[in-house]
Amino acid sequence: MQTDQVTGIARYIDHTLLKPDATRAQIKQLCAEALQRHFASVCVNPAWVSLCAALLADSDVAVCTVVGFPLGATLTAVKSFEAQQAIGLGASELDMVINIGALKSGAHDLVRDDIRAVADVCHAGAALLKVIIETALLNDDEKVAACRLALEAGADFVKTSTGFGPGGATAHDVALMRRAVGPHMGVKASGGIRTLADALQMIEAGATRLGASAGVRIVDESSAAP
Repeated sequence: MQTDQVTGIARYIDHTLLKPDATRAQIKQLCAEALQRHFASVCVNPAWVSLCAALLADSDVAVCTVVGFPLGATLTAVKSFEAQQAIGLGASELDMVINIGALKSGAHDLVRDDIRAVADVCHAGAALLKVIIETALLNDDEKVAACRLALEAGADFVKTSTGFGPGGATAHDVALMRRAVGPHMGVKASGGIRTLADALQMIEAGATRLGASAGVRIVDESSAAP
């Protein structure tokens, strides 16, 4: 276990609450936890962006939200509008789901154009775009293709999972994605990361960001680690 990874683990974490029944009180608690532990961001559904932006103003915690979530099957124009609205409300990072069915159908131009449209909106608004490929629904060739399309379209990160699919992040998938995009693009592991050991395994595989609802537990474990 590398000391620098343990010490800085909070800055890898998007502290996440995307449940449809999340309440205002729970979102406020999420932001308070993020402020206390200096997570990289809070990741919430779009309806909570303005509240989080107000609670986290002038802090080192970004506001992240989701686009085309969780299925990725909405129209490109809708994804672009959703991104624009979220940025206007205070989001500076957006996690977008690809058109998974289009990818599996071999419609790579459609997938690339879908990502590029949202990437253009994000970058015009000085926001980062993370592209969720939903690895549990893809074979390895499709995972590589999705990563390369996201890279070609100008995204800033590729991300494993929504957390609502049939599986989450694996070290195999993170390593595969890292090889596909090279050393400079971000890779976010998300889904099933519940312990410090899980987090360190994903970082070792090549992740530069972690999506987790168990961020508090992970950071507390790191504080207690020898």
